[in-house]
Amino acid sequence: MLAAVLQAQGEPLALRQLPDPVAGPGQLLLRVRACGVCRTDLHLRDDEIPATRLPVVLGHQIVGVDAEGRRLGVPWLGFTCGQCEFCLRGRENLCRQARFTGRDIDGGFAELAVADSRFCFALPEGLSDTQAAPLLCGGLIGYRALTLAGDGARLGLYGFGSAAHMICQVAVAQGRRVFAFTRPGDSGGQSFALEMGAQWAGDSTATAPEPLDAAIIFASDGALVPLALRALERGGTVVCAGIHMSEIPAFSYDDLWQERVIRSVANLTRRDAEEFLALAPSVPVRTEVSSYPLAQAEQALADLRAGRFQGSAVVVP
Repeated sequence: MLAAVLQAQGEPLALRQLPDPVAGPGQLLLRVRACGVCRTDLHLRDDEIPATRLPVVLGHQIVGVDAEGRRLGVPWLGFTCGQCEFCLRGRENLCRQARFTGRDIDGGFAELAVADSRFCFALPEGLSDTQAAPLLCGGLIGYRALTLAGDGARLGLYGFGSAAHMICQVAVAQGRRVFAFTRPGDSGGQSFALEMGAQWAGDSTATAPEPLDAAIIFASDGALVPLALRALERGGTVVCAGIHMSEIPAFSYDDLWQERVIRSVANLTRRDAEEFLALAPSVPVRTEVSSYPLAQAEQALADLRAGRFQGSAVVVP
C-alpha cells in the first residue's frame, strides 16, 4: 500500500510503499476513503509531543470500508485495556494502557489501515467521506470539551479551526450564544466564525462583550488561559481542549477566585463517539473541508501550521 510516513520527528512526511497490513484477532482491515488532518498530527510531525514509535503512519480521523462494505470511522483512541480502574469507572479516555491511532498504531494517511473493531463506529448517512472525517477528532474532542464546559448560555471559543467550527454549530443549536476569539487581525477567521453562527467574533486579546459562563481553548497557546479566565463570569469554567499547549504564564489568584475553574480534556470515550455521531446529523453539523491527495499530506500539515484554510483539512488516498 501507499502511505505518508513520519520517519523522524521534525522532518517532512515521506510517501512510501509499505506491506499491506493484516488484521489480527478483534481487528478490522479498512480501505481508507478519507482521513482528517488534526493539529495533533502536526504536533507529532513537529516534535512538540513525543512519538512512541518511528516510523509511523499519521492520521486518526479515518473513514474506511471493511470487507463487508460497512463505512466506519476510527478516532484517536484506538485501544484500551478494559480492566484498569479508569476503564471500569467509565473513564477509558484515561486508561494507562491506552494506544492511539496515528501514534502508537499506524493511522490513516494510507490506502489501508487496521483498527480494533471496538473502536470503529458507524458513520451518519448523508455526509460524504470528507465531510465525515473531521467529526472523528475535532468533533468528538470538541463535544467532550463542550460537555465539560457545563450548560452556561455564554460560551467563548478560543481558536476557530476544525473543532471550533463544528462545536460552534452544536452550541448554537443548543441555544447558547457563542463568542469566537481568533489570532489578532484574523478577519477571515472572524468572518468564518460569524458564518458558523457565532454572535460575536474578535481578537483573542480583546475584551469579551459580556462575561462568559465558559470558555473552550482549542488553540495550543498557553497565554490564552489567563485571558480566558479574565473573561469569565463568577463560577465559570475554562476548558483546555488540546493534547499539547505551550507554557501557561503566571496569573493573579484574583483571576481564578470566585470559584472559577480550569480543566483539561484528554482523548475521548466510546460513549462520546456514540453520542456525538448520533447528534451531528440532527444539528446538522456542516464541516468546511479542504481536500488533499495522499501525496500532499505534508502540504496539508504545512497549510494547517500556517492557517491557510478555514475549517478542516482531509487527506484522500
